Amino acid sequence: MPDAESILPKHGGYKRLKTYQISRLVYDVTVRFCDRYIAIRSRTHDQMVQAARSGVQNIVEGSQASATSRKIEMKLTGIARASLEELRKDYEDFLRHRKLARWENADPRRAALVACRCSSADDVAAWVRETHDRETSGSNYPEIAANAALVLINVACSLLDRQLASQARAFENEGGITERMYRVRTERRRAQGGP
Repeated sequence: MPDAESILPKHGGYKRLKTYQISRLVYDVTVRFCDRYIAIRSRTHDQMVQAARSGVQNIVEGSQASATSRKIEMKLTGIARASLEELRKDYEDFLRHRKLARWENADPRRAALVACRCSSADDVAAWVRETHDRETSGSNYPEIAANAALVLINVACSLLDRQLASQARAFENEGGITERMYRVRTERRRAQGGP
């Protein structure tokens, strides 16, 4: 008799996913950013924190759901991606409303932050402080912190785009649980000498 692993693929390994790790970092950074620069009782504070949280939690939920539904896995990954896109717009609005500079794609600070491979909000905060101390252009902490968050969001969104494409290919090649169940039943019948 087939065991559950032959029907249910391995799932729930979200902690190893780079998308989860970077999205969790975005969430942690956003909580700190909002607590420092956005009024705690404002709707924007809540919206930004919830969008960042949704980015992480939907990756977790999608990873767990992948055992029984590729469709739900892809849907939740897409929701994570959309939540981070919403968060990106909030950071861009923060910069625009305060007339702070938004770093261009070619800005060397973007590459410098990515190269640091920060793994915690403390690492990002240290990078922001060091960058501020080196700046001669008059950048301030909120500007650097918001741009740093945007860099991390861009990395997370790029990785999520790749993850969605990979999930789609896996579905095309392997199908979902219905196809796996059919294959397992067919193989079992054949092994028992049936048609």
